[in-house]
Amino acid sequence: MRKLTYFIATTVDGFIGAPDGDGDFFYAQVDQEFTEYLKAEYPETIAAPGRDHLGIADLPPKRFDAVLMGRRTYEPGLKAGVTSPYGHLPEQYVVSRSLATPPDPQVRLINGDPAARVRELKTRDGLGIWLCGGADLATQLIDEIDEFVVKTYPVFAGTGMPMSRAGFGVRPLELTGVTALGGGQTVSTYVRKG
Repeated sequence: MRKLTYFIATTVDGFIGAPDGDGDFFYAQVDQEFTEYLKAEYPETIAAPGRDHLGIADLPPKRFDAVLMGRRTYEPGLKAGVTSPYGHLPEQYVVSRSLATPPDPQVRLINGDPAARVRELKTRDGLGIWLCGGADLATQLIDEIDEFVVKTYPVFAGTGMPMSRAGFGVRPLELTGVTALGGGQTVSTYVRKG
C-alpha cells in the first residue's frame, strides 16, 4: 500500500511561507551541498525547470511517483507558464474548487474530497504519494499523512503560513531519521505511530 508523505520546507519556527504564502525566501538558504542531497535522495521533488538546469531531467523517481498539491502551491508555476511542474512523475494532482479544467493534460484535478481520493490512491500500486503543499491541504489530509519529511532551513520567520491549520491535537510521531547538512539545514523524517 502506498503512503502519503508530507515533504515540506519550513523555518526553524515552523512556517512554510510568508503570511501571504510566498516561500521564495527559502531559495536563499539552498547551497550546493543541499542541492546535491536533494538530487541524490529526492530528485523527483525538484520541479521540471530545476531538473533541466541541474542536468537530472531524465533521472527516474526514487521515492514518489505521484504529487498532490493545492491550487495555491500550483499557481505560481502556472503564472510563470509552467503548467506541468512535475511532468516527470506519472501522476500530478491539483486540489482545487476554482479550476474547472486542468491547465495541462498531465495534471489531474481533484474537486471533491481530497481525503477520499488519497485513500483511493493509496490502494494503487506504485511508489509513494508526495504531499507538496500547502497548509490548507495538509489540514484536510492530516489524518491521511503517513510520513513527514521536514526540511528545516536555518531561518526564523516570526510569523507566516504554518505547516498545517489542523488545530491542536496530539498526533504521536516516531523519528526515523535526521540528516544535518553543512549549510545549517536539517531533514527530519517522522512516521505516524499506530
